[in-house]
Amino acid sequence: MRPRWTLGDAVRVTRNVRNDGTFPGIETGELLVRRGRIGHVRDVGTFLQDQVIYSVHFLDEGRIVGCREEELIDIDATWVENRFEVRQRVRAARALAIRGEVRVPLGSPGEILNLDRAEVQGVIYHVHFECLPGNPLQVPEAALTEWAARDG
Repeated sequence: MRPRWTLGDAVRVTRNVRNDGTFPGIETGELLVRRGRIGHVRDVGTFLQDQVIYSVHFLDEGRIVGCREEELIDIDATWVENRFEVRQRVRAARALAIRGEVRVPLGSPGEILNLDRAEVQGVIYHVHFECLPGNPLQVPEAALTEWAARDG
């Protein structure tokens, strides 16, 4: 297990980082660092002997936060802003079809499982829709809309 970055390297965090209970003085679940922010690697370690963890100093936030390798990208990598977050509830902004058959009707509720950023395609979300259990779909950002508070 070789670390991708070393001390002093500039990196960008790809997800919002929230307090998992290990950051003192801040409530669990509170936002520590917003996605897209740039920091510098201060230390490299491991967790459970199978995950590389980087201590990243985010100067603007004045915080040193532990980040998993999968949450970081090179500072020179293209950054594509995303509208939705992992675990966020969304709705289908249009009917979604598989091989010509509508499988997700307009307005169907779902949850973001993951996302991929591509410079050309934009952000593609892995979404689990309640109407299609066990079959997450890869959906472009334009095909999703906000989950309104009144939606429950």
